[in-house]
This record gives sequence, C-alpha cells and structure tokens, in this order.
Amino acid sequence: MNMTNPNFFMTITRTILHALLSGLIRLFFRVRVQGMDEALAAGNGQHSPLLVIANHESFLDGVLLGLFLPVKNPVFIVHTEYVRRPLYRLTLNLVADYLPVDPANPMAMKQVIRLLESGRPVVIFPEGRITLTGAMMKVYEGPAFVAVKTGATLLPVRIDGLSRSYFSKMDRWPRKFFPRTTLTVLPPTKLPEPEAPNAKIRRRKSGEALRRLMQEMALARPSQRTLYGALCNAIELHGRRRRVVEDIKQVEYTYHDFLKTSLALGRLAARISEPGERVGVLLPNMTPTLGLFFGLNAHGRVPAMLNYTAGVDGMQAACDAARIRTLITSRAFVEQAKIADKLAALTGLTRIVYLEELREEMTLRDKLWLMGWALWFPRRVEAEASSEDAAVVLFTSGSEGKPKGVELSHRAILANVAQICAIIDITRDDRVLNVLPIFHSFGLTAGALLPILSGASVFLYPSPLHYRVIPELAYDRACTVMFGTSTFLGNYARFAHPYDFYRLRYAVSGAEKLSVAVREQWFEKFGIRILEGYGATETAPVIAVNTPMAYRSGTVGQFLPGIEYRLQAVPGIEHGGLLHVRGPNVMNGYLKADNPGVLQAPVSSEGSGWYETGDIVEVDSDGFVRIVGRVKRFAKVAGEMVSLEVVEKLALTISPDGLHAASSQPDESKGEALLLFTTDKQINRIALQKAAQQLGIPELAVPKKIVHVEALPLLGTGKTDYVTLKRMAEEV
Repeated sequence: MNMTNPNFFMTITRTILHALLSGLIRLFFRVRVQGMDEALAAGNGQHSPLLVIANHESFLDGVLLGLFLPVKNPVFIVHTEYVRRPLYRLTLNLVADYLPVDPANPMAMKQVIRLLESGRPVVIFPEGRITLTGAMMKVYEGPAFVAVKTGATLLPVRIDGLSRSYFSKMDRWPRKFFPRTTLTVLPPTKLPEPEAPNAKIRRRKSGEALRRLMQEMALARPSQRTLYGALCNAIELHGRRRRVVEDIKQVEYTYHDFLKTSLALGRLAARISEPGERVGVLLPNMTPTLGLFFGLNAHGRVPAMLNYTAGVDGMQAACDAARIRTLITSRAFVEQAKIADKLAALTGLTRIVYLEELREEMTLRDKLWLMGWALWFPRRVEAEASSEDAAVVLFTSGSEGKPKGVELSHRAILANVAQICAIIDITRDDRVLNVLPIFHSFGLTAGALLPILSGASVFLYPSPLHYRVIPELAYDRACTVMFGTSTFLGNYARFAHPYDFYRLRYAVSGAEKLSVAVREQWFEKFGIRILEGYGATETAPVIAVNTPMAYRSGTVGQFLPGIEYRLQAVPGIEHGGLLHVRGPNVMNGYLKADNPGVLQAPVSSEGSGWYETGDIVEVDSDGFVRIVGRVKRFAKVAGEMVSLEVVEKLALTISPDGLHAASSQPDESKGEALLLFTTDKQINRIALQKAAQQLGIPELAVPKKIVHVEALPLLGTGKTDYVTLKRMAEEV
C-alpha cells in the first residue's frame, strides 16, 4: 500500500467503513471519549509533526484509535507479530495505513522518523506489545528517540476497558464481550532534548522521560468517587465469587462474603453514630476490621483507626484530637492484647461498643434488608459523599511528639492506590501478606486497600512481631507481595528458611530507612531485591518507591506520577533541601489535641496545597530520591549541623548486626552533645573514631557518649521511638 497517497477507492471505502464501524463499536463498547476538545484547543497553533502515543490493552486498540481520534490520515506503527494475524491485519487495513516494525530492531525507528518528516501523523504504542498484566509493560526507547529527533508534538491517549475484553491477552481476568471503554486524550506535550555527554545516555534519558509520561497517563483512567464505590467497582470487575480476603481464622472471604460483612457492620454501626461522625476503631488485622472500615464509609461515617500499641497518653491524645465519642472494639481482642486498663483510663468517650454485642443487635429486619436488597444493589446503599470528604482519620506515629490526627479524603487514598498501580503491576494472580497494622497508613493503603481494590487476594495477620511464624505463612500461602519495615524484614530473614519466600515477587520496605545489611541479607539468602520506598501518613502514604523498571540502590526510588516537589535550602546543611510535595494524595489537614475536632490545613512556605515533609532529601539527575535525614534529627554541635542518621550509619559500619539510635543532650561548651544508644556492647568511641576517619566523616559526628542497652524502644509500627530516646538522653 502506498502510504503517502492512498487511492480514491480506498478513501471512499474507508469513509463508509469508518461510519459503520464507529457506530457499531460505540454502541457495543459504549465508547466514551474525554478530553478531546481540551487537547485540540491546547494543540492549536502547533505545526510540528504529530506523534500519538497510547497504552496497549488489546488487538482492538489500533481500530479504536483509528475510528475515534480526529487525526487525518495517520499511520499506525504495528508490531510485526500482530501483522501476521490475518484478521488483525485486515481490520486495521480497513481503517488506516500501518507500518510493521520490530521494536527490537534499532534501525526500525528511522522509518518512523521519515514518516513524521513527510508530514504524516504517526500513532505508536511505546510498550511495543499488548499488556499481559493489565499494567504498563516495558517502554521502549525508540519512540522517545523519534520524538526528540523530530521535535514532534506528543498527543498522549489513555485506553481503558479493552483489557477486559476477549481481544486482550489477559487470560486470567474475568472477560466480557463488550466492556465499557474510555479513551482519555491528554493535553499535547513535547519531550525536551536531555543534556548528556553522548547520544547513548541522551537516548536512555529520553526513554525514561517517556516512561514517566506513560505512567502519568495511567492516572487518567476513570476513577471512583469514594472508597466504597471503588469496592463496588472491583466486585463488578472481578466477580462476586473471587476469593479476596483471609485472616488467621483461615476462612477465605469472597467479594460477596466481604460485601455482606461490610454492609452488615456498617448498618449496625450507623445506628450508634451520626452522619459524618468520626468513629474510633480499635481492632487488629482481621477481616471484620476491614469490613467495618468499608461499612462505615458506605454509611457516611469516618473510621478513626486507633493505635492499640500506643500508651494511654497517646490514645487519649488521638481521641481528643478527633473528638471520638464512640469507640468500636472486641472483647476477645481486648483480653488477648491485654489493653483493658488502657480502655478504662480513656476519658471523654460516650460509649465503648464491642463487636460481639453489636452483632447480637442484628434483627430479622436487618437480615431481610441485607439479603433481599442491599447485597444486590450495593451502590444504592452508599450515602451521598464527595471525593473530597474524609474517608479515614489516621494518627502519626508520635515518634517525635504527640500523635496528630491526619484526615485523608477518598480522593487522596484512591489517588495513591492509582499511583502505585501505575508503576507496579498488582494483578489477580498476586497474594499479599499484610502483617503491618491497618491503623498505620502503610498497612492500610498498600497492605489492605491496594489488593482489595485491585482484585488481588490478601492475608491479614495481626502482628508483625511473630518473626518465625510470618515466613512460614508466606511459604504456606504462596504469597507474592509483602510489605514491611527494615526492622521487621531483617528479623524475618534471621528466622526464615531460604525457600520460605520462593513465590515472592515484591518485598517493599518503608516507614524507616532500609538497612544495607538487611538488603544484602535478603539478596544473599532469598535472591530477592527489596524495593525501598518513602512516604508519610499525610500523603496516604507513598511519595516515592523503587520499582523493577526504575531501581537505584541507596535511594527510595523516583517520585510517584502526579507528585510535584520542591526543595528548600536549609541553613547549615550543604547537600539536599527540605522537601515539599504537592499531589492528589495529600491530606485534607491535621486534627490536634490542643484544638479538638478542628481541621487545620497543611502549612507550607510553598503555598496552598503543598505539604512540608520535614525531611532533607537529595534528588539526582535521573529523579531518584535519597533521604539525608529529618530536620528534627539534626544536632547543632559547635555551630555545625550534624545528622543523627550519619551517627547511626557510622555505628552500622562497625556493627552491622547491632541496633543503633542516636540522640542528643544539652552541652554547655558545644551547645549539644551526641549520644549513641546501641545493643552492641563491644562498640566504643575509639572504634567509631577510626571508622569515621576511614569514611571521611567529620570528628564532630562521633558521639561523645555511648549507652549500651538491651533493646531500643520501638513504636507499634516498628519505628524507633525517638521521644523515649530523647527522654533517656536527658536522664543520662
């Protein structure tokens, strides 16, 4: 076929077929095109070559774009494998011109460059193949090279829905003949030519820029308004019989069972609370806990997830900050966790409700409502809610002060789930082992909500401290995804058999800095590369994370798509700056005990919508983030700012198996003096001084005092309790 001058007969034939096929496909697939007018308006006046890029979900993608994109006379770049299929070749041939290309051939992109330079718009799928996971596959550098070389305008298009059709390669997904399909056209953009010393590096950097753009496109998929709405969507997508949750009672809940639990508990809890009320939830990682979370959301209540490992003061501060008047817990849990004294000491609560009693209040009318109506029309149960309404209140760990309530909206949590799914493929084949408590943002969003809303199954375990049991669970349940802190992962490695994690695809570390010793131990013992990430409760929580496609040791990965960042210089700190972030996953605001029930918007010197993380970070030229330390974890010694994390790193170099934490105390001569708390009784100041000289660390970073302890104080989340350490330092 002559692509530069299609003959008259073919033009007429295509015009007729366009009208016929577009009508049929729009009817059967209920195709919706959004963002088209805005994209065309943004593209007016741009005379550069046009390169349309799209994700690749099915064999129908090319036909769909050819029918619904208002691009005149485009040429589709098609994988040579697909052209060998007669039906695919015939269908595409009827709607557009195409050029077969092997993405593995480095010379193939020269043909594409010539097409663009001739004035023909080009449509290309940068992944080079149809997705096998439902998420983005590897992005080839060739399309990015073409875009930079020709100065082409990129028109990003997001296809959503066809991966669930019989035209996809997703064999294990529940398929539909005609799933609802959406085309989202994003504003035109260009890839700037990167600065690099040679062509090879420039090509790689261009490919990375295109990959990040494709990840941003993934956020354009249709989203739900609320968490409960997202649960209903997952049930419709994956089927009610899909087994999705299991806990230590070894009962597997299908989506249908889980929905029934959620609706029943939500209806009962709604009777003892008011719309919009913050209801305290003091329960372990169990299926009813997660069911209650969704049930409260469905009925317009806000679950406030209390940390049962906190002391009485911490729990009281949390209840005061969020004005919690009703608290739901379980008698069996209170007895097993031995927290009856804590509950008795709490003041200001109007009532403490136990799940055992709540279930007894289930009447025949409730059962008829549930079985005869609610389960079959679950979306009609949901109370009126906005995506900006509060979905949950979580509490900061209190590692540096009193816990604060963090109000996260439906928008923030759903955005963070979408951001994670844009960079890591979580599929129906995955089984997540969640040992992190769901009162913690990492355990809630990543460990519980991500699998539930993505169709993966999750095993909920109530305590991350059972170091011998958890590896055995991972083996017995063939878990493929696991989240943990460096401390927890290190202890699992100590007690695990080398084959316990044989099915594990992803081990993700967060909440504290990943120890080099732990990272090396996991690689040596299990052959698994831990993906270190970084986040905050205030960002629902993930901000950055390493992935298989973008990994750099010693960093916490790249920022998630949709997150903007700025670094603010800090006097006395030469490298890095104070990190401020803005994005759809940022919280609504704080609830503090000194001003109960009043939501305080996040304050940042960068302006409205920005959140000041309190962390000093460096960002390299490839966008990888390295945490230097927290602003509050610097000591001013003899007028110089010294990072307490550097002190801990120094101790780790000579004692990698020990646990170390640095603090400071007032000093009359130098302002502040450094202290090192360590479980290694062999560490002394002379050894630290020698290590500092070898590593080029200043003498000021060598602690003045060394305090040997049996164990470091830890919070329930596994983080070091620096408030207790500071108090210990003042008493030494």
